[in-house]
Amino acid sequence: MTLNQLKYIVELSKDSSINEAAKKLFISQPSLTASLKSLEQEVGFEIFSRTKSGISLTVKGREFLGYAKSVIEQYDILDAKYISHKNIKRTFHVSMQHYTFAVNAFVSVIDQYGMEEYEFEIHETKTHEVIENVKNQISEIGVLYLNAYNQAVLQKIFRESGLVFTPLFECGIYAYMSKNNPLAGKSSVTMEGLNDYPCLAFAQGESNSFYYAEEVLSTYAYKQLVRANDRATMLNLMVGINGYTLCSGIICEELNGSAFCAVKLETDEKMTIGYIARKASVMSEMGNKFLEELSKYKDKVLA
Repeated sequence: MTLNQLKYIVELSKDSSINEAAKKLFISQPSLTASLKSLEQEVGFEIFSRTKSGISLTVKGREFLGYAKSVIEQYDILDAKYISHKNIKRTFHVSMQHYTFAVNAFVSVIDQYGMEEYEFEIHETKTHEVIENVKNQISEIGVLYLNAYNQAVLQKIFRESGLVFTPLFECGIYAYMSKNNPLAGKSSVTMEGLNDYPCLAFAQGESNSFYYAEEVLSTYAYKQLVRANDRATMLNLMVGINGYTLCSGIICEELNGSAFCAVKLETDEKMTIGYIARKASVMSEMGNKFLEELSKYKDKVLA
């Protein structure tokens, strides 16, 4: 296995054609094909599947690609520092479920490190994609939650994906809504009391299993349910149709504004906010700083 072979894999992943990838790499198509075949024989599995319409990554190939990108990135850093003396920026990538406080922690990291020497990437996305991004080394850290309902299933998925979940803090369940909602002034609310208002949930796409739901009590028989893809739409729906979503109750007015509130839900249900990372991986300096910023929200969990 050579560094050039890894670079070939990365370039091939961007195209569905070996011929097109060869042109961009300035090598012949037979040479690229031979190099790919040699690497696949060495690792013992197909990295790409071949069809009449072109090539595509296999499941194992997608995982391999993540490691290849990591090796190339580390090599580029070594080359820039000790050989070519180029100014290559270091990167920090995070994936997360839709948590404003996690975005705020990410912002704090950017403020502390600046963007002259670093590049940052954040994926606020579906649960399945959070897991896949960390598994495939697209992101160093993935922020999500576990509870009594989804814990056994998700922990199994984590183990099979070579990931480890580390808890950060536990919190109760709150109904997050616009301050114009008739229930906004209450000290607490029941599920029955919420029945007259639409429950808002984040759509999980093809992985729309109850276990992947970002909201607790995902199996509850809601009378009104609206799914949305992003946090901005969710906030608009809270205002437009008096909808609510179930969450940790941690409020970040600096990002969402002061027009929303959290009302405690009368339930014994709890959720544990934590993060996933690759097993036995060494956390980067920025990764540790991000986790430090996240941990500060333990003191902001509502009683």
